[in-house]
Amino acid sequence: MKSIKTIFKYSTFTALFLAVFMVGCDSQNNGDPDNDAPTVLSTNPANNDADVARNMAVTITFSEAMDPTTINANTFTLKQGTTTVPGDVTYSGTTATYTPTDIFSAGEVYTANISTGAKSAQGVALSSNTEWDFTTAGSEEPIAAVDLGTAGNYVILAKTAINNNPTSAITGDLGLSPAATSYITGFALTDNTGYATSDQVTGQIFAADMADPTPSNLTTAVGNMETAYNNAAGRENPDFVELYDGDIGGKTLTSGLYKWTSDVIVPASVTISGSADDVWIFQIAGNLNLSSDVEITLSDGAQAENIFWQVAGEVTAGTGSHFEGVILSMTGITLNTGATLNGRMLAQTAVILDANIVVEPQ
Repeated sequence: MKSIKTIFKYSTFTALFLAVFMVGCDSQNNGDPDNDAPTVLSTNPANNDADVARNMAVTITFSEAMDPTTINANTFTLKQGTTTVPGDVTYSGTTATYTPTDIFSAGEVYTANISTGAKSAQGVALSSNTEWDFTTAGSEEPIAAVDLGTAGNYVILAKTAINNNPTSAITGDLGLSPAATSYITGFALTDNTGYATSDQVTGQIFAADMADPTPSNLTTAVGNMETAYNNAAGRENPDFVELYDGDIGGKTLTSGLYKWTSDVIVPASVTISGSADDVWIFQIAGNLNLSSDVEITLSDGAQAENIFWQVAGEVTAGTGSHFEGVILSMTGITLNTGATLNGRMLAQTAVILDANIVVEPQ
């Protein structure tokens, strides 16, 4: 039987061995991941990304939680060349976000950097500085307008119906195909050979069942309308993606290609600002709703004929509102009582009017 003295000697040796072993592990950061240097797992945009949306925020995802006080404008920077881009730095979870004060310039290279001044929640510095570049979408040159073909001969062109609650005032020609004249209502039409007239229309009214060459002309125009819709919907590399989450009320919109995957609402007046040669294309996968008494206005020479609203859902202009631009609608267009429009309504279903003023762009 071992003596108490012998047992004590072995126990002391074991304790000393374990203590030395654990100190050695700690010195190598083994077995204690909290002391490992944090790393950057990913960035958005990624390094060398091109055609980045000009309203995008820049994000960094870290390998672990960081000390929020070390994630700031000194450690997380964004530059265009040597010029710092003004913006706000925020941090949540394991992600830091740099939100520019203004939209990015078109077709420019930007450089983002996160320095080793950023530290983990345990106070361990980032393993190394991380820098990456990306290039924004678009260019300073105007994008190409959408070619309407012969659909551009009509201020209103529809496929299934044009319904009007009198009295409206329309300047420009109306066309309906493949539906017949009976689906044009509320205009008190006067029939002529190949077209009709109305006291509410400064122009002529055409339908698929009228005398030649009206049916073939309308078939061509409707085909051109569908081609124009597809052209607008198919434009790639948008300048702006999900801008303001689809609520553009009160905003000023510069030229470019815009894309939304849901509805767009206009609860307050909007300004479209640009030169006479600038082009705007709005790709909207949902509905477009303009609230009552809200106006879309043009500034700095912008032209309604160069503004294209490609809308997969329904387009609704509220009572007393004012709309500018060419509407290319897959589903239908409704102008509520007293709404006005400077532009064109090209619908692959129906157009509904209620005491409206509609003028084709000059």
